[in-house]
Amino acid sequence: MIVIKIGGSIVEGLNPSILDDFSELVKKDKLVIVHGGGKDVTETANKMGKEQNFIVSPDGKRSRYTDKETSMIYTMVMSGKISKNITALLESRGILSVGITGIDGEMIRADRKKKLLILNEKGRKMIIEGGYTGKVSRVNPHLINTLLNNGFIPVISPIALGENYEFLNIDGDRAAANVAGAVNADVVIFITNVKGLMIEDTLVTNLSLEKARNLLPKIGPGMEKKVLACTEALSMGVKKAIIASGSIQNPIKMALENNDCTVIT
Repeated sequence: MIVIKIGGSIVEGLNPSILDDFSELVKKDKLVIVHGGGKDVTETANKMGKEQNFIVSPDGKRSRYTDKETSMIYTMVMSGKISKNITALLESRGILSVGITGIDGEMIRADRKKKLLILNEKGRKMIIEGGYTGKVSRVNPHLINTLLNNGFIPVISPIALGENYEFLNIDGDRAAANVAGAVNADVVIFITNVKGLMIEDTLVTNLSLEKARNLLPKIGPGMEKKVLACTEALSMGVKKAIIASGSIQNPIKMALENNDCTVIT
């Protein structure tokens, strides 16, 4: 079983040969896809006249502030436009797939963040309302397994159900890690726009779980989230986590062969 996390702009950023990889993979393995798509959400919200606010945490992480209206736009773009674009692309290769969210079948539950500690424009710490952002609390793999056992690839949008059944924006990388753990995946692959983790301009090709955890404070915000998701997946029993570029020829094949990527075991 392989879980693959891809960005939302699958047509823009990814090498078209990734579809060849999917075609080959489904012949011999079960496959689950989790996608992102923050850029598309921002573009659509702006077109609708809903300005997007981004906040910065004290440790420098930048994220979208999700109020109620933004959570509805986020749900619409993720589970509508992006999800269906990916399923249509797969089906153009004869790969049957179904776009679902964490809401469907109560698949992903999350704890809503009640308060957020952020830095204001002057760099001072302040506490704000948490909005509609959540941290994954549990994944029920029943729907995923039902689809897989009937020959469909699940394409999962990172939207979770809160304790009061509200829709919560969750981090796509960490959603993929939690899904991989829940389905007992052998491998989770994070397809991104760079080869993997770079330290002092050098690609880190292999890391142990312990070394990856120790490196976390020294990694920049974008990649830190992916490495953190890798460590979470491994701690849930996934055997191998890979961060790889989606722009090279046959990106998934190359990642599974551990070529030009970061492998954490």
